[in-house]
Amino acid sequence: MKNITKKVCKRLSVAGWSVIAITAISACAQIEPEQQESIKVDGSSTVYPITLAIASEFTSEVEVNFSGTGGGFEKFCTGETAINNASRPIQTAEMEACDRAGIRYMELPIAFDALTIVVNPENDWLESITIAELAKIWQPEAEGKITNWNQIRTDFPDRPLTLYGPGTDSGTYEYFTEAVVGESGASRSDYVASEDDEVLVQGVSQDPNALGYFGYAYYEANRDNLKAVAVANNNAAILPSPETLKNAEYQPLSRPLFIYVNAAAAQKNPALQEFVEFYLEKAPETVSSVGYVPLPSEGYNLAMIQFEKGKVGTVFEGKSEFNLTIEELLKKQAKF
Repeated sequence: MKNITKKVCKRLSVAGWSVIAITAISACAQIEPEQQESIKVDGSSTVYPITLAIASEFTSEVEVNFSGTGGGFEKFCTGETAINNASRPIQTAEMEACDRAGIRYMELPIAFDALTIVVNPENDWLESITIAELAKIWQPEAEGKITNWNQIRTDFPDRPLTLYGPGTDSGTYEYFTEAVVGESGASRSDYVASEDDEVLVQGVSQDPNALGYFGYAYYEANRDNLKAVAVANNNAAILPSPETLKNAEYQPLSRPLFIYVNAAAAQKNPALQEFVEFYLEKAPETVSSVGYVPLPSEGYNLAMIQFEKGKVGTVFEGKSEFNLTIEELLKKQAKF
């Protein structure tokens, strides 16, 4: 009974008393304080709604915050947090920081996202946009120069272009700049930036001249106040949706989402182990309800096996991979 966990204690029924039940309840009272410490989670604002929803069902002792994927890894790689939500794979510099601090991590994919381009509903001139046009807007050279809509296309109105996007600690920012501009972090800086996607939602919804980008769930939750823009990349313009994600049609702005778990902390803290297992069990339903695309059951089964075996490391070699399909992600998992 020494290995009894808090989750079991909470679920013990007072009905059906037995020697085992009495022994278990006695053991519950003897759980050491360090096993009951709060589980701290930080990182991606994109993954935040998933983790928050699952944590609210599990226990009040899971503390979930967001400071962006990069900001979250800074805390995770010093041992300040046990889990980092991530909207892109861990980068080489972050791998090195974790290694210096002796932090070994487990990389668990939990969903697929469509990074969504949005405008204000009053915008009646933009229905689709190409990757080349997005690059023209967002590249560093555009700063202070591409400031009107008619500079994107001559038949667009002569109206000011106001931009909204994630801050520089965001995984969405890093993924978008690399996928669109060709280099992670290469972006103009004269735009309204925030690590809080709700701030971006509010900005675009109130500004008729706005264009912005963030994770699909934030668009899905605010459909009445936002307009999604179809994206063309050497093919027909495709709107983001669960169907176009599953069919690998919305490229290159579809991407996997992750949680990274501190391996040593999971070994020492039974509550953390239980939370991650609970997370993987609840993820398919929660991911769908939040607005992202869940992995096939095989993906969560593979993640559970990797977690139970304590498999540490990453399959992404310190960089994002574009045009990755769900099937390709599963193949990577299976080889891990």
